[in-house]
Amino acid sequence: MANHDLDDIDKEIVRALQRDGRLAYSQLGTAVGLSEAATRQRVHRLTERGVMQIVAVTDPAKIGLPVQAMIGINVEGDIGVVADKLAAFEQFEYVVVAAGRFDILVEVVCSDTDDLLRVVNDHVRSVPGVCGSEILTYLKLVKQTYNWGTG
Repeated sequence: MANHDLDDIDKEIVRALQRDGRLAYSQLGTAVGLSEAATRQRVHRLTERGVMQIVAVTDPAKIGLPVQAMIGINVEGDIGVVADKLAAFEQFEYVVVAAGRFDILVEVVCSDTDDLLRVVNDHVRSVPGVCGSEILTYLKLVKQTYNWGTG
């Protein structure tokens, strides 16, 4: 089965775990109409195939990281090499090669604007090949979901 082949039960399992990732297999099975053992097998198959991960998601502002930003980066030379170097920094939550105005987008969460400045100076502009960047500071997070492919 290809990674994109999700049947209705798989989608129900993912949606239920998105609402509460701590559901016991017995509760999850009841919710989707499967036995506990069958549910465990389905969840295992979904995670083994890399279709989903079960993780805790924190609210950065509530754990002392209220400054969030997307940094658009322009590159001279090999974009992949620069993206790999940026991805090695633990400060970046998200690193993507993009088409359009920027070659690479990185997301960062910081304790304050001084911390953001340090990240930009020490971990973006110091990477060979970076020829420009633009900081897009988040003023308010209006919506964030992780329900791709389950609608």
